[in-house]
Amino acid sequence: MIVFPALDLRHGRVVRLVQGDPGRQTVFSDDPFATAIRWQAGGASWIHLVDLDGALSGEGQDFVTLIKRISQQQLLVQFGGGLRSFDAITQALEAGATRVVIGTLAVGQPSVLREALAHFGPEKIVAALDSRGGTAMSHGWQLDSGHAVVDIGRRWAATGLRHVLYTDIRRDGLMGGVNVVETASFAQATGLSVIASGGVSSLADIEALRATGVIEGVVIGRALYTGEIGLKEALEIAGAAAGKEKGC
Repeated sequence: MIVFPALDLRHGRVVRLVQGDPGRQTVFSDDPFATAIRWQAGGASWIHLVDLDGALSGEGQDFVTLIKRISQQQLLVQFGGGLRSFDAITQALEAGATRVVIGTLAVGQPSVLREALAHFGPEKIVAALDSRGGTAMSHGWQLDSGHAVVDIGRRWAATGLRHVLYTDIRRDGLMGGVNVVETASFAQATGLSVIASGGVSSLADIEALRATGVIEGVVIGRALYTGEIGLKEALEIAGAAAGKEKGC
């Protein structure tokens, strides 16, 4: 599995939210670039970079410079948050992102998802599915799409999508453990390569995800910042020694 240290940014600072609630925010750093380099020094090859301002309001910050700086350090950037047009996807990839993550756009405008897949190829595009009780949420987890995540996943797979970021919103930021059963069931039901997110709080979570044999990667946020999970140990359990995770 690939280990993705999370770099969630709001108003230029590295933060973590609880269940996507902007009113329940913890600030961990005022220097996103230095934080990315910290995770690289710990052995990470990927950074999961998220523009929370864009995800929550659709009006994000200009991340072109930051993506360029991080990617120039030989870090692979998986970037998302507020990418709600084909042009925004293009801009992020041209800035140096290895993959882009689209959620609200993919759920609400599947034709743009198909266009992006056709133009950039399936290794450049990750679709985000944010689940609350098996129902897909959108707009920074604020709106109920009215569609079951499995149904959406199967439709996406039929269009040629390969990679999905799957988040159980009810667990995100609570340090209560990742939803291994639901995440693995989604992967098995859709045949998609799934990156697990939401609630990862211990090395046991990573062991359980890897044991399923169907999870491509795991995003780790708060547990890394609080020290509950050591990055080196997480990489070892995931089966990827420092610097050996697969790229695109």
